[in-house]
Amino acid sequence: MNNSLRLLRKLADQQQYSELRELSQSIWHETQDPAVLPLLALSHGLLGDTLQAEQTFEQAQLYQTELDLDSLVDLAAVCILMQQLDSAVALLDHVVTQQPEHALALARLGQCRMHEENAEAAQNLFKQAFELEPQRIAVAILLIHLQLDDSHYEAAQATLHQAYEALAQISAELPDGLNQQHLQQLQDLQIRLWVEQQEYAFAERWLQEQFAALQQDEISKADFIHRLSHYAQLLAGHDLHQQAEEILREYLKSLPHNISLCMQLSELYQVQGHFVQGINLVRKALKLEPDNIGLWVKLALISMHRFEGKARHAAQKAVALAEVLQPNEAHPVEAISLQQAQASNALAMVESQEQNFELAERMFRKILIERKNFIPALQGLAQQQMQRGQIDEAIELFERVKQLDPIKGYAGLINARRFPEDESVLDKLAKAAKMPSLEGPLCSGLLFQLAAAWEKRGDYPQAFEFAKQANQASKKFLPYDAKAHRNQCARIRYGFSKALFEHRREHGVQTTLPVFVVGMPRSGTTLVEQIIASHSQIFGAGELGLIPQVAQGLNRWERHVGSGRSYPDCVDDLTPEVSAGIANNILKEMQELAPDAKHVVDKLPHNFEHIGLIKFLFPNAKIISVRRDPRDIAISNYFTDYQAKHGGMGFAYDLTDIGEQLADHNLMMHHWQQLFTGDILEVNYENVVDELEIHARKMLQFIGVEWEPQVLDFNKLDRTVKTASVWQVRQPIYKSSKARWVRYKDYLAPLIKGTNAKCQPDPINDMLSLPEPGFLTNGVELFHQGDLDGAELRFKKMLHHNPEHAACLYMTGLVYLQKGHMQDGIAMIEKALAKVPWQQEWRDNLQRAYREVGEHDKANKLDSKAARRAPLEKTSIKDNEYWQDDTAQIGEPL
Repeated sequence: MNNSLRLLRKLADQQQYSELRELSQSIWHETQDPAVLPLLALSHGLLGDTLQAEQTFEQAQLYQTELDLDSLVDLAAVCILMQQLDSAVALLDHVVTQQPEHALALARLGQCRMHEENAEAAQNLFKQAFELEPQRIAVAILLIHLQLDDSHYEAAQATLHQAYEALAQISAELPDGLNQQHLQQLQDLQIRLWVEQQEYAFAERWLQEQFAALQQDEISKADFIHRLSHYAQLLAGHDLHQQAEEILREYLKSLPHNISLCMQLSELYQVQGHFVQGINLVRKALKLEPDNIGLWVKLALISMHRFEGKARHAAQKAVALAEVLQPNEAHPVEAISLQQAQASNALAMVESQEQNFELAERMFRKILIERKNFIPALQGLAQQQMQRGQIDEAIELFERVKQLDPIKGYAGLINARRFPEDESVLDKLAKAAKMPSLEGPLCSGLLFQLAAAWEKRGDYPQAFEFAKQANQASKKFLPYDAKAHRNQCARIRYGFSKALFEHRREHGVQTTLPVFVVGMPRSGTTLVEQIIASHSQIFGAGELGLIPQVAQGLNRWERHVGSGRSYPDCVDDLTPEVSAGIANNILKEMQELAPDAKHVVDKLPHNFEHIGLIKFLFPNAKIISVRRDPRDIAISNYFTDYQAKHGGMGFAYDLTDIGEQLADHNLMMHHWQQLFTGDILEVNYENVVDELEIHARKMLQFIGVEWEPQVLDFNKLDRTVKTASVWQVRQPIYKSSKARWVRYKDYLAPLIKGTNAKCQPDPINDMLSLPEPGFLTNGVELFHQGDLDGAELRFKKMLHHNPEHAACLYMTGLVYLQKGHMQDGIAMIEKALAKVPWQQEWRDNLQRAYREVGEHDKANKLDSKAARRAPLEKTSIKDNEYWQDDTAQIGEPL
């Protein structure tokens, strides 16, 4: 029997669990030897058969007094697997007392100490076990991990050498898979050791050697990719993202068709906020494997928040591919089911993002009927229910997630304001937050949640420390420039001056439909919107972003025409027709959201920067400015995870930047109040909280609607909220957020520094003012009508004020060509193209002009579409066809 047990334990050591179960069952049936039962229970548990493992374990415990020391060690292993650590420790202590040099008992006792987070005791036990039995490579691997965790680098390197030597001696006895696994684990630890000691040259020289072995077919491509990916992951985990990028890009040049490398580099780009680069790499991978469902799912999820159309296309493609999968050896039924769930979940996420909530909910629920433990669907449905105010169901769903993945589950529950009562849970979350990943050495999302949890417990120093770590971890990826923001605010005040509105009186659309609620983020804009949107005639549209889109569109237009100007400089060039067109487009979008509403509210807080543009487009628009104690605004922003990967909310991750933004906001609102006296209602968050009805009446009267008492029950309004205030707006008025800053008054020095610093933007020397709008657009219209003199005059008036305006240079050149002044026309177009070389039509027309005057060498050198097409016939100036229809594009309103 001893030989049979030795064989079973050898199978366990070699991780051959299927063979262990089969042989254990056979021996048990033949002999009924209770010593077999712990090994049988162990095999069941390690193969995922939890019920059988528990039943066999209970049976084994009945024979505990009959078991010898080795079998008690086996039983202890099952206790560890069942997370019954106290029982395991009791068994192992008994064994070690009887046999102090029992290596496996020492090793398993070390495992227990690891679970108890007693790293020092665990190291000592692993060291004893490994010295007694060096062939236990798994023990050496655990020991090295602990030595690295404690920065005991010399000891870790020594243990590594010993483990390599031991593995070389026993490799012939091990199954190939286990031998390869041990080798890979030791190599991973060696790479980690190099990175932690900043010996990057050693790591990269070793990778070069591995790559050379790959080229000589001495190792597999999968092995090399694993080692390279592990190195890149470790670099990122030490905040060396640029170095990780470079090493991946370097080897991707040699392995351009490797999808694994493409995807890792894509993920690295994403965590840094470089979404376009990340998307492009997924697309590259899809060119290699166009039927890869997982890649289509990834493309959908990456694109979802920025490119909704592309996200929908990718998700629909994934669903279509998954629907036609047929089971075979490559695609077993379970794998197909999983891929179908992933594809359907991606499409449900897209539907939810586009606020098609009923459809998305049906899709999530269908997935969960088929796969009740599919975490992405549980999380997606929970987040959607949070947005829709179904807080109780969201909590229930997050509880289900918690059973499957405690970290994700607790994170969701904290977002729903259900905080763990057990402090040990918070300690585990903190440990998880400090596990290195592609994001870096810290997980900012978990740290923000820990800050909220410790604040709830009243430990404000601990809460602030977690918030500080979270903000520092987030800020490194945000290209926020406080000075650039201050300069832009100054330009906006300069551009939207009293003189502009006096000389551009006929602009915009006379309507009272739009209502804009503005203010600093976390000032109470969502609360104000929720109150007024509870009125039957007012629709709360949330943060629409339509006004910033106009500013971005103006910037794109100015780049297109090569004016050298940008928003807000260029607003004085908008004709009444163009500004009315822009305003009507916005109105159309608002009306489509709520066709029967008398007023539609856009509550994007940062529209406080664009009040001038709003009044330019909508002179009668109602604007409500929300103010709050700036210290509470600062703390609320500092404790909020905006999950920003762009610079727009970058100020919120630094107290000094928040202070400067508050100062910019105050100066901006002072300018608007002076410019639009009486047109902006200012409400104070604290006053609204203290005297809800008084200030609700004041806001509704300002908007121009009759009083309706249901606005006092704003928290019962059935509407979606997607901002950081998703939980707060579901609550009645509460005052706990007032004077929150007092809890953190000892940490506010950077905020005070930023707020009180002199607000001194750079001098504005480059903003010109046009005496009238539309020189370019009106000139193009005259050109199309054949009035070349009139067109030339308009273009030259613009060039008088802005000599570098590329489109006016180009159009003047076309006028000269039409009048027969060929060389002057060519010179003007050459100058224009030098400023905006991307204008292909301009290049085509210049090429035709070159050919007309016989300068064929110049024509041939132009890298243009015309050069790649069949040669065009020579056209006489008198035919009036030298210009192509790009001029129509120049003259179109936005």
